[in-house]
Amino acid sequence: MRFALGMVLSFVYVFSVIGAATVLSKLGYLKSEGSRKFIHIGVGNWWLIAMAFFDAWWQAALVPVAFVFVNYLSYKRKLFAAIERGGGIEDLGTVWYALSLAILSALTFAAGKPWIGAIGILCMTWGDGLAAVAGSRPGRHPLPLFRGKSLEGTVTMFAASFAVALSVLAFRGGTAAFPGAIAPSLLPALALAAAASLLESATPAGFDNLSVPLGVSLLARLLVGGAV
Repeated sequence: MRFALGMVLSFVYVFSVIGAATVLSKLGYLKSEGSRKFIHIGVGNWWLIAMAFFDAWWQAALVPVAFVFVNYLSYKRKLFAAIERGGGIEDLGTVWYALSLAILSALTFAAGKPWIGAIGILCMTWGDGLAAVAGSRPGRHPLPLFRGKSLEGTVTMFAASFAVALSVLAFRGGTAAFPGAIAPSLLPALALAAAASLLESATPAGFDNLSVPLGVSLLARLLVGGAV
């Protein structure tokens, strides 16, 4: 029963986020890139539903696997205008996004540590989403080594990723352990934020939707994966 409810909530939530972005875009509140980032941030929070309702790895992986195919069809047929750009290779980022969710769902739920996947997914969701907004503002300062990236976007990516990593690490043992877990989580969170920022800056054409969540989750597994 919990699995069925989780599936229903998952699809309702994801399509509600896409629907809300579409409506806001048509009303003029969001431009094309704004609607994409609205969906980018909103959909990634699905991971919290997965953690609450799914136990087995295959249960958690079902929803993102479905959206690998849905997003590819949208890329080819423009089913959801709110998530598409001009049809270039960068638009495949939505497919890589769903694929990273599927891979991390399978791996981290199977290991009984979905919080590891949460760090990678939410760093990509919030960090990359907010970095794109900050990096597109007038007066930004381009980074010389990374084409198309800005100092403002990278700083935002680091700050958002640090906040995500610190929150997940501090709460992973439960709210009772939260206050005392902040200090020992600071250095791992800084390392994870730095890795997320580097991967986001160095990865081209939407592939950061794979490199950031997978790379950050792998580093989290190496740094703190043995903890609760």
